[in-house]
Amino acid sequence: MKKIVIFFIGIGLCVSVHAQKQNQAYLDYIEQWRETAVQQQTDYGVPASITMAQALLESAAGQSELALNARNHFGIKCTSEWFGGVYYYDDDSQGECFRMYADAGESFKDHSLFLQRPRYATCFEIAVEDYEGWAYRLKACGYATDPSYAQKLIKLVEDYRLDTLVNGSRVTVTDKSAVANDSVPQSNDTVAHRPLKATLVMVTEPIRVFTQEPEPPYVVPPTAREEKRTFLLTHPSKKCNGLKYVEAREGDTYANVAFRLNVRERQLREWNDALGRDLAVGDRIYMSAKKKTVPAEKGLMWVHPGETLWAICQREGIQMQQVQKLNEFPVDLRTFRTRQQIYLNKPPKEKK
Repeated sequence: MKKIVIFFIGIGLCVSVHAQKQNQAYLDYIEQWRETAVQQQTDYGVPASITMAQALLESAAGQSELALNARNHFGIKCTSEWFGGVYYYDDDSQGECFRMYADAGESFKDHSLFLQRPRYATCFEIAVEDYEGWAYRLKACGYATDPSYAQKLIKLVEDYRLDTLVNGSRVTVTDKSAVANDSVPQSNDTVAHRPLKATLVMVTEPIRVFTQEPEPPYVVPPTAREEKRTFLLTHPSKKCNGLKYVEAREGDTYANVAFRLNVRERQLREWNDALGRDLAVGDRIYMSAKKKTVPAEKGLMWVHPGETLWAICQREGIQMQQVQKLNEFPVDLRTFRTRQQIYLNKPPKEKK
Protein backbone atom coordinates (compact mmCIF):
# COMPACT_ATOMS: atom_id res chain seq x y z
CA MET A 1 0.00 0.00 0.00
CA LYS A 2 2.83 2.42 0.79
CA LYS A 3 4.37 1.73 -2.61
CA ILE A 4 1.09 2.62 -4.32
CA VAL A 5 0.81 5.89 -2.34
CA ILE A 6 4.38 6.82 -3.15
CA PHE A 7 3.73 6.07 -6.83
CA PHE A 8 0.73 8.42 -7.00
CA ILE A 9 2.59 11.12 -5.08
CA GLY A 10 5.36 10.88 -7.68
CA ILE A 11 2.85 11.21 -10.50
CA GLY A 12 1.32 14.26 -8.83
CA LEU A 13 4.70 15.95 -8.44
CA CYS A 14 5.50 15.25 -12.10
CA VAL A 15 2.19 16.76 -13.21
CA SER A 16 2.77 19.82 -11.04
CA VAL A 17 6.30 20.36 -12.38
CA HIS A 18 5.22 20.12 -16.00
CA ALA A 19 2.16 22.30 -15.50
CA GLN A 20 4.44 25.05 -14.29
CA LYS A 21 6.12 25.08 -17.71
CA GLN A 22 2.91 26.43 -19.22
CA ASN A 23 3.63 30.13 -19.57
CA GLN A 24 0.77 32.62 -19.58
CA ALA A 25 2.54 34.88 -22.07
CA TYR A 26 2.82 31.94 -24.48
CA LEU A 27 -0.86 31.04 -23.99
CA ASP A 28 -1.92 34.65 -24.64
CA TYR A 29 0.25 34.82 -27.76
CA ILE A 30 -1.22 31.57 -29.10
CA GLU A 31 -4.74 32.84 -28.55
CA GLN A 32 -3.94 36.14 -30.27
CA TRP A 33 -2.38 34.63 -33.42
CA ARG A 34 -4.01 31.19 -33.69
CA GLU A 35 -6.44 32.23 -36.46
CA THR A 36 -3.65 33.89 -38.42
CA ALA A 37 -1.56 30.71 -38.21
CA VAL A 38 -4.52 28.61 -39.39
CA GLN A 39 -5.05 31.00 -42.29
CA GLN A 40 -1.43 30.50 -43.40
CA GLN A 41 -2.05 26.76 -43.61
CA THR A 42 -5.20 27.34 -45.65
CA ASP A 43 -3.60 29.84 -48.03
CA TYR A 44 -0.03 28.55 -48.37
CA GLY A 45 0.11 24.98 -47.02
CA VAL A 46 2.45 25.78 -44.10
CA PRO A 47 1.29 23.82 -41.01
CA ALA A 48 -0.34 26.09 -38.45
CA SER A 49 1.48 24.20 -35.70
CA ILE A 50 4.88 24.94 -37.27
CA THR A 51 4.02 28.58 -37.99
CA MET A 52 2.97 29.12 -34.37
CA ALA A 53 5.95 27.22 -32.93
CA GLN A 54 8.40 29.23 -35.04
CA ALA A 55 6.70 32.48 -34.07
CA LEU A 56 6.86 31.60 -30.36
CA LEU A 57 10.50 30.56 -30.59
CA GLU A 58 11.81 33.33 -32.85
CA SER A 59 9.91 36.19 -31.17
CA ALA A 60 9.87 34.97 -27.55
CA ALA A 61 6.06 35.19 -27.71
CA GLY A 62 6.22 38.66 -29.25
CA GLN A 63 8.65 40.10 -26.69
CA SER A 64 11.94 39.99 -28.63
CA GLU A 65 13.61 43.17 -29.86
CA LEU A 66 12.83 42.32 -33.48
CA ALA A 67 9.18 41.64 -32.69
CA LEU A 68 8.72 44.83 -30.66
CA ASN A 69 10.67 47.23 -32.91
CA ALA A 70 10.37 45.69 -36.38
CA ARG A 71 7.17 43.59 -36.03
CA ASN A 72 9.37 40.73 -37.31
CA HIS A 73 8.17 37.56 -35.53
CA PHE A 74 10.19 35.02 -37.54
CA GLY A 75 13.71 36.47 -37.64
CA ILE A 76 13.64 36.80 -41.45
CA LYS A 77 16.65 38.71 -42.74
CA CYS A 78 16.84 41.06 -45.74
CA THR A 79 17.36 39.43 -49.14
CA SER A 80 18.09 40.83 -52.60
CA GLU A 81 14.40 40.88 -53.56
CA TRP A 82 13.29 42.69 -50.37
CA PHE A 83 12.40 46.37 -50.93
CA GLY A 84 10.49 46.99 -47.69
CA GLY A 85 11.61 48.51 -44.41
CA VAL A 86 14.77 47.30 -42.69
CA TYR A 87 15.98 47.01 -39.09
CA TYR A 88 19.62 46.47 -38.13
CA TYR A 89 20.26 44.04 -35.29
CA ASP A 90 23.22 42.04 -33.95
CA ASP A 91 22.55 38.35 -34.62
CA ASP A 92 25.11 35.89 -36.07
CA SER A 93 27.10 38.97 -37.08
CA GLN A 94 27.07 42.60 -35.94
CA GLY A 95 24.53 44.95 -37.50
CA GLU A 96 22.69 42.39 -39.67
CA CYS A 97 19.78 43.57 -41.80
CA PHE A 98 16.33 42.24 -40.88
CA ARG A 99 12.99 42.85 -42.55
CA MET A 100 10.67 45.38 -40.92
CA TYR A 101 6.88 45.18 -41.27
CA ALA A 102 3.98 47.55 -40.81
CA ASP A 103 2.30 45.04 -38.48
CA ALA A 104 2.87 41.54 -37.14
CA GLY A 105 0.17 40.05 -39.39
CA GLU A 106 2.25 41.07 -42.38
CA SER A 107 5.18 39.21 -40.81
CA PHE A 108 3.13 35.98 -40.64
CA LYS A 109 2.19 36.26 -44.31
CA ASP A 110 5.74 37.05 -45.40
CA HIS A 111 6.96 33.99 -43.46
CA SER A 112 4.61 31.81 -45.53
CA LEU A 113 5.78 33.47 -48.74
CA PHE A 114 9.42 33.09 -47.67
CA LEU A 115 8.92 29.33 -47.37
CA GLN A 116 7.71 29.19 -50.99
CA ARG A 117 11.33 29.65 -52.09
CA PRO A 118 12.89 26.66 -53.93
CA ARG A 119 15.17 26.08 -50.94
CA TYR A 120 12.19 24.86 -48.88
CA ALA A 121 10.32 23.04 -51.67
CA THR A 122 10.90 19.60 -50.10
CA CYS A 123 9.10 20.70 -46.92
CA PHE A 124 5.80 20.66 -48.82
CA GLU A 125 6.28 16.97 -49.63
CA ILE A 126 5.44 16.32 -45.95
CA ALA A 127 1.84 16.20 -44.70
CA VAL A 128 0.75 19.25 -42.70
CA GLU A 129 -0.18 16.96 -39.80
CA ASP A 130 3.43 15.72 -39.53
CA TYR A 131 4.87 18.56 -37.46
CA GLU A 132 7.93 16.51 -36.51
CA GLY A 133 8.78 15.93 -40.18
CA TRP A 134 8.36 19.63 -40.93
CA ALA A 135 10.54 20.66 -37.99
CA TYR A 136 13.42 18.41 -39.04
CA ARG A 137 13.07 19.32 -42.72
CA LEU A 138 13.16 23.07 -41.98
CA LYS A 139 16.37 22.55 -40.02
CA ALA A 140 17.83 20.44 -42.85
CA CYS A 141 16.96 23.18 -45.38
CA GLY A 142 18.93 25.70 -43.31
CA TYR A 143 16.20 27.86 -41.79
CA ALA A 144 18.21 28.21 -38.55
CA THR A 145 21.76 27.54 -37.41
CA ASP A 146 20.76 26.27 -33.95
CA PRO A 147 21.51 22.49 -33.93
CA SER A 148 18.55 21.92 -31.57
CA TYR A 149 16.12 23.99 -33.67
CA ALA A 150 13.91 21.05 -34.72
CA GLN A 151 13.66 19.63 -31.20
CA LYS A 152 12.68 23.04 -29.81
CA LEU A 153 9.88 23.39 -32.35
CA ILE A 154 8.59 19.89 -31.58
CA LYS A 155 8.66 20.59 -27.84
CA LEU A 156 6.62 23.78 -28.30
CA VAL A 157 4.05 21.96 -30.46
CA GLU A 158 3.62 19.21 -27.87
CA ASP A 159 3.82 21.39 -24.75
CA TYR A 160 1.08 23.71 -26.04
CA ARG A 161 -0.78 21.20 -28.26
CA LEU A 162 -0.27 23.38 -31.33
CA ASP A 163 -1.16 20.39 -33.51
CA THR A 164 -4.82 21.03 -32.55
CA LEU A 165 -5.00 24.64 -33.80
CA VAL A 166 -6.65 23.71 -37.11
CA ASN A 167 -9.38 21.80 -35.28
CA GLY A 168 -10.42 25.01 -33.57
CA SER A 169 -9.14 23.96 -30.14
CA ARG A 170 -7.68 26.08 -27.39
CA VAL A 171 -5.15 24.81 -24.86
CA THR A 172 -5.88 25.65 -21.23
CA VAL A 173 -4.42 24.50 -17.90
CA THR A 174 -6.69 22.84 -15.33
CA ASP A 175 -5.02 24.53 -12.37
CA LYS A 176 -4.58 28.27 -12.95
CA SER A 177 -1.99 28.40 -10.20
CA ALA A 178 0.16 26.13 -12.36
CA VAL A 179 0.55 28.78 -15.05
CA ALA A 180 3.97 30.43 -14.78
CA ASN A 181 3.85 34.16 -14.12
CA ASP A 182 7.55 34.74 -14.33
CA SER A 183 9.40 36.08 -17.37
CA VAL A 184 8.89 34.51 -20.81
CA PRO A 185 11.18 31.47 -21.25
CA GLN A 186 14.06 32.04 -23.64
CA SER A 187 14.24 30.19 -26.96
CA ASN A 188 17.30 28.21 -25.83
CA ASP A 189 15.40 26.18 -23.18
CA THR A 190 16.67 22.63 -23.11
CA VAL A 191 14.44 19.84 -24.46
CA ALA A 192 14.09 17.60 -21.43
CA HIS A 193 10.64 16.45 -20.27
CA ARG A 194 7.22 16.79 -21.80
CA PRO A 195 4.09 17.61 -19.76
CA LEU A 196 1.63 14.81 -19.14
CA LYS A 197 -1.48 14.94 -21.31
CA ALA A 198 -3.56 14.63 -18.11
CA THR A 199 -2.77 18.25 -17.24
CA LEU A 200 -4.49 19.63 -20.36
CA VAL A 201 -8.15 20.15 -21.24
CA MET A 202 -9.32 20.62 -24.84
CA VAL A 203 -12.03 23.27 -25.30
CA THR A 204 -13.48 23.02 -28.78
CA GLU A 205 -14.62 26.09 -30.71
CA PRO A 206 -16.16 26.39 -34.18
CA ILE A 207 -13.69 27.07 -36.99
CA ARG A 208 -14.04 30.51 -38.52
CA VAL A 209 -14.01 30.42 -42.31
CA PHE A 210 -12.51 33.43 -44.06
CA THR A 211 -13.52 34.25 -47.63
CA GLN A 212 -11.25 36.38 -49.74
CA GLU A 213 -12.47 39.06 -52.08
CA PRO A 214 -12.38 37.84 -55.70
CA GLU A 215 -9.53 39.08 -57.86
CA PRO A 216 -10.51 41.86 -60.28
CA PRO A 217 -10.95 40.75 -63.91
CA TYR A 218 -7.84 40.81 -66.07
CA VAL A 219 -7.53 43.91 -68.23
CA VAL A 220 -5.10 43.94 -71.14
CA PRO A 221 -2.60 46.75 -70.40
CA PRO A 222 -1.95 49.29 -73.17
CA THR A 223 1.20 48.91 -75.22
CA ALA A 224 3.98 51.51 -74.96
CA ARG A 225 2.87 53.00 -78.29
CA GLU A 226 -0.77 53.23 -77.14
CA GLU A 227 0.33 54.80 -73.83
CA LYS A 228 2.34 57.47 -75.68
CA ARG A 229 -0.50 58.15 -78.13
CA THR A 230 -2.96 58.62 -75.25
CA PHE A 231 -0.52 60.96 -73.50
CA LEU A 232 -0.12 63.14 -76.60
CA LEU A 233 -3.90 63.45 -76.91
CA THR A 234 -3.98 65.28 -73.56
CA HIS A 235 -0.59 66.96 -74.10
CA PRO A 236 -0.48 68.25 -77.70
CA SER A 237 3.11 68.55 -78.93
CA LYS A 238 4.59 71.86 -80.10
CA LYS A 239 7.89 72.82 -81.73
CA CYS A 240 10.78 75.07 -80.77
CA ASN A 241 14.17 75.23 -82.47
CA GLY A 242 13.10 72.24 -84.55
CA LEU A 243 12.37 70.13 -81.45
CA LYS A 244 9.08 68.68 -80.20
CA TYR A 245 7.97 69.48 -76.66
CA VAL A 246 4.84 69.34 -74.51
CA GLU A 247 3.77 71.53 -71.61
CA ALA A 248 3.38 70.06 -68.13
CA ARG A 249 -0.12 69.88 -66.67
CA GLU A 250 -1.45 69.45 -63.14
CA GLY A 251 -0.23 66.18 -61.62
CA ASP A 252 2.60 65.63 -64.09
CA THR A 253 6.02 64.58 -62.84
CA TYR A 254 9.16 63.67 -64.73
CA ALA A 255 8.63 60.07 -63.57
CA ASN A 256 5.09 59.58 -64.90
CA VAL A 257 5.77 61.57 -68.10
CA ALA A 258 8.85 59.44 -68.78
CA PHE A 259 6.81 56.27 -68.27
CA ARG A 260 4.13 57.40 -70.72
CA LEU A 261 6.72 58.44 -73.29
CA ASN A 262 8.51 55.10 -72.84
CA VAL A 263 11.88 56.63 -71.90
CA ARG A 264 13.98 56.49 -68.73
CA GLU A 265 13.28 59.25 -66.23
CA ARG A 266 16.97 60.19 -65.99
CA GLN A 267 17.18 60.45 -69.78
CA LEU A 268 14.16 62.77 -69.87
CA ARG A 269 15.65 64.92 -67.11
CA GLU A 270 19.00 65.16 -68.91
CA TRP A 271 17.28 66.26 -72.12
CA ASN A 272 15.62 69.06 -70.12
CA ASP A 273 18.54 70.08 -67.84
CA ALA A 274 16.29 68.98 -64.98
CA LEU A 275 18.46 66.82 -62.73
CA GLY A 276 17.45 67.74 -59.19
CA ARG A 277 14.54 69.90 -60.38
CA ASP A 278 10.79 69.36 -59.86
CA LEU A 279 8.32 69.74 -62.71
CA ALA A 280 5.91 72.69 -62.52
CA VAL A 281 2.70 73.31 -64.43
CA GLY A 282 3.50 75.02 -67.75
CA ASP A 283 7.13 73.86 -67.94
CA ARG A 284 8.29 72.72 -71.33
CA ILE A 285 9.24 69.04 -71.60
CA TYR A 286 11.42 68.31 -74.62
CA MET A 287 11.06 64.79 -75.96
CA SER A 288 14.63 64.63 -77.28
CA ALA A 289 17.97 66.26 -76.49
CA LYS A 290 18.05 70.03 -76.88
CA LYS A 291 20.34 71.53 -79.51
CA LYS A 292 23.68 73.27 -79.03
CA THR A 293 22.77 76.27 -81.22
CA VAL A 294 19.78 78.42 -82.18
CA PRO A 295 18.95 80.20 -85.46
CA ALA A 296 21.47 82.93 -86.37
CA GLU A 297 19.02 85.77 -85.72
CA LYS A 298 18.73 84.63 -82.08
CA GLY A 299 22.46 84.24 -81.58
CA LEU A 300 22.66 87.33 -79.35
CA MET A 301 19.85 88.23 -76.98
CA TRP A 302 19.05 90.52 -74.06
CA VAL A 303 18.15 89.08 -70.66
CA HIS A 304 16.53 90.93 -67.78
CA PRO A 305 16.93 90.93 -63.98
CA GLY A 306 15.12 88.00 -62.40
CA GLU A 307 15.26 85.75 -65.48
CA THR A 308 16.80 82.34 -64.89
CA LEU A 309 19.28 80.66 -67.18
CA TRP A 310 17.24 77.45 -67.13
CA ALA A 311 14.03 79.19 -68.22
CA ILE A 312 15.84 80.94 -71.09
CA CYS A 313 17.37 77.67 -72.32
CA GLN A 314 14.00 75.89 -72.14
CA ARG A 315 12.31 78.74 -74.00
CA GLU A 316 14.90 78.71 -76.78
CA GLY A 317 15.47 74.94 -76.93
CA ILE A 318 19.21 75.07 -76.27
CA GLN A 319 21.44 73.13 -73.88
CA MET A 320 22.20 75.07 -70.70
CA GLN A 321 25.75 73.72 -70.55
CA GLN A 322 26.43 75.10 -74.04
CA VAL A 323 25.22 78.60 -73.07
CA GLN A 324 27.40 78.53 -69.95
CA LYS A 325 30.38 77.58 -72.10
CA LEU A 326 29.74 80.22 -74.78
CA ASN A 327 29.46 83.00 -72.19
CA GLU A 328 32.00 81.66 -69.70
CA PHE A 329 29.37 81.71 -66.96
CA PRO A 330 30.18 80.05 -63.61
CA VAL A 331 28.46 76.68 -63.19
CA ASP A 332 26.47 77.96 -60.20
CA LEU A 333 24.87 80.86 -62.11
CA ARG A 334 21.09 80.50 -61.93
CA THR A 335 19.45 83.95 -61.97
CA PHE A 336 20.51 87.15 -63.78
CA ARG A 337 20.72 90.24 -61.60
CA THR A 338 21.24 92.85 -64.33
CA ARG A 339 20.05 93.50 -67.85
CA GLN A 340 22.70 92.19 -70.21
CA GLN A 341 23.34 90.47 -73.54
CA ILE A 342 24.29 86.79 -73.78
CA TYR A 343 25.42 84.60 -76.66
CA LEU A 344 23.36 81.62 -77.78
CA ASN A 345 25.68 80.95 -80.73
CA LYS A 346 29.37 81.45 -81.22
CA PRO A 347 30.05 85.17 -81.77
CA PRO A 348 31.07 86.03 -85.36
CA LYS A 349 34.79 86.54 -85.93
CA GLU A 350 35.85 90.13 -86.28
CA LYS A 351 37.17 91.13 -89.70
CA LYS A 352 40.83 92.14 -89.80
